[in-house]
Amino acid sequence: MLRHFPEVKGDYPHQKTDYQIVAFTFTCTAICLTLDGFSPQYLQWFLAFFGYLFLAGLLSRESKIVRMQVVVALLFATAGEIFASPYMQGYIYRFGSVPPYVPAGHGMVYLTAIILARSGFFLRYARKIALFVVITCGVWAMWGISPYAERSDQIGAILFIVYLLYLFKGKAPMVYLGAFFITTWLELVGTGAGTWAWAEIDPASGLTQGNPPSGVAAWYCLVDAVAMAGAQPALNLFERIKKRIWRVERIVN
Repeated sequence: MLRHFPEVKGDYPHQKTDYQIVAFTFTCTAICLTLDGFSPQYLQWFLAFFGYLFLAGLLSRESKIVRMQVVVALLFATAGEIFASPYMQGYIYRFGSVPPYVPAGHGMVYLTAIILARSGFFLRYARKIALFVVITCGVWAMWGISPYAERSDQIGAILFIVYLLYLFKGKAPMVYLGAFFITTWLELVGTGAGTWAWAEIDPASGLTQGNPPSGVAAWYCLVDAVAMAGAQPALNLFERIKKRIWRVERIVN
């Protein structure tokens, strides 16, 4: 199955810049989620301002299609957040509502997965990284359903299987590999800081879930898949709207 991840040798453009961006997003994620774990609610707007500012800056060097992918990921993930947290109560933020910085955060998370996927390090060692991810997430999932776990995590085990399907059957396995690292990082930091907490019983299925569930990266892979599938149609629609507006302006003028 690891043949699904061909290791590519050679030189890759913008490696240094890409690695700097990855380090930046990992650091920003940790600072933001840790601060929100103990700070007053109004600080969320301060974090949101810088989140959108940083996201705009990072996207300035990306192609048009990647920018649209980030926009689609941001919108889809935000809708999912509103449904899963305030409505379903699958996980609950410290103040109840979805923090205003979360949409920008989802954009940065998706962009980080994209950058990791195209990085020279990932392309050179794709099979080794995939093996590490499968073993690490698999051990985590098995531990969650073992009698030794502090908290049963049946949902995590199911999500781990779903993640494997994305990884070995999906159209963008390298992106899903990258998603594992950034999403696992933010989930561990966010739940550890108390910024949000996953419900012990998943309200949709009635199954137990960890805090966070072991295979939580699968949810983010869904966001990534929607972003990659929906970006080109969204871009085409945007271009058609621009042309119609331009034609109307010509007629009026």
